[in-house]
Amino acid sequence: MLAYIARRIAYVIPIVISVALVCFLLVHITPGDPLVAVLPADASQELAAQLRVAYGFDRPLPVQFGLWLLRALHGDLGNSIATGRPVLAEVMRAVSNTVTLAIAAAIIGFTMGILLGLIAGYFRETWIDKVATSFAIAGVSVPHYWLGMVLVIIFSVQLNWLPAVGAGPNGSNSWAWDWAHLKYLVLPAITTSVIPMGIVTRTVRALTGDILSQDFVEALRAKGLHETGVFRHVIKNAAPTALAVMGLQLGYMLGGSILIETVFSWPGSGFLLNSAIFQRDLPLLQGTILILALFFVFLNLLVDIAQAAIDPRIKRG
Repeated sequence: MLAYIARRIAYVIPIVISVALVCFLLVHITPGDPLVAVLPADASQELAAQLRVAYGFDRPLPVQFGLWLLRALHGDLGNSIATGRPVLAEVMRAVSNTVTLAIAAAIIGFTMGILLGLIAGYFRETWIDKVATSFAIAGVSVPHYWLGMVLVIIFSVQLNWLPAVGAGPNGSNSWAWDWAHLKYLVLPAITTSVIPMGIVTRTVRALTGDILSQDFVEALRAKGLHETGVFRHVIKNAAPTALAVMGLQLGYMLGGSILIETVFSWPGSGFLLNSAIFQRDLPLLQGTILILALFFVFLNLLVDIAQAAIDPRIKRG
């Protein structure tokens, strides 16, 4: 197991370096001068040259990348052009809100997806299967930003049960586990969970149906094993693939949804990324993409390790 983990970590290192390189090159491949957002409209050539030296843009690209990567390893991603605050502090504050939303959405989406998938898999080609599959298809087909607006109209505007936007009372961006804050989480979490619920439902249904049709299940039943025992074998065999799919979906949710977070004004990483794009805040854009990409890479690493722990055949492969 330790050798397998060491191999997986070795595979991650070049991916992390590649991600850092892409984030660094964002400044240089975007149209226009990256200093436009910093320079005043009437800036002289002398001031532009001074800023170019101050930001290190006068050096060769490999040197710039090396210095940027060294600072990033020490937690220095620069300062936001819009606010002047450190990028790392801005990103981590937004990421913490996105993690809260992703965990809530994962609990809803994965729980519903596993239940519907198991039920549909056990009752294939029946009306129960058709109902569960219809929910799954609707989940992956309905645009989530449209669903978010519909939920706001129904539960916020018409019924006045839940708040429409924000992450806390009085415009607060800090999180606390109480009803005053939780009610702001309900609608975005439901909206975010719909697509993962549909994908997990379809995956678990296919896995369950395939496993139940295999010879070893018939052999277990022929030996008189109780259906509960058969169910445990089905779960154990379906777990690695289902875990991989859920890991990917959790990674997408941790990346933040620009559309959902914009609809609900949720101060997460997607909302921050949207603001950085419109304000042309390149240091903030770089830092946000880098942190989110690293989250996704390391989450996949954890999923790979968990899969190997559940299914020893993966380690042997």
